[in-house]
Amino acid sequence: MTIKAGDAIPPMTLTIATPEGPKETTTDELFKGKKVVLFATPGAFTPTCSIKHVPSFVQHADELKAKGVDTIICMAVNDPFVMKAWAKDQGSEGKIVMLADGSGLFTKALGLEFDLIARGLGVRSQRFAMIVDNGKVSYIAVEAPGAYEVSSAEAVLKHL
Repeated sequence: MTIKAGDAIPPMTLTIATPEGPKETTTDELFKGKKVVLFATPGAFTPTCSIKHVPSFVQHADELKAKGVDTIICMAVNDPFVMKAWAKDQGSEGKIVMLADGSGLFTKALGLEFDLIARGLGVRSQRFAMIVDNGKVSYIAVEAPGAYEVSSAEAVLKHL
């Protein structure tokens, strides 16, 4: 079942990419008592993700924070080392937390997996953005396959 507005973020242990290396964290540490924008991409270094999606959140990070967002999180079904390299490539360090969902377990718990096995990419995340208030989803927008219309920072700003 796909997560929807009003649902709680499922409790899990996750890994974030930091300049010092991978760091374990929990969904409680990331979401409890905070307003968080979580957006996901099908994969690090993929064209739309690198040219449009992540740059939109880097460009609008200050605006999002001015509207009360405590943390901006980018998630992809990639390992933390790839996410760290992608953060450096995108200039997102210090603006966006890069969440590595290496095995896709969090993505599956959200019900937002995207089967790209036939394309040789395995099971990835759908492209989406959500606003999470104190661990509960208050807004979610999931893109149609191949689309990039409703999950940009500009779209999220309209819902804060």
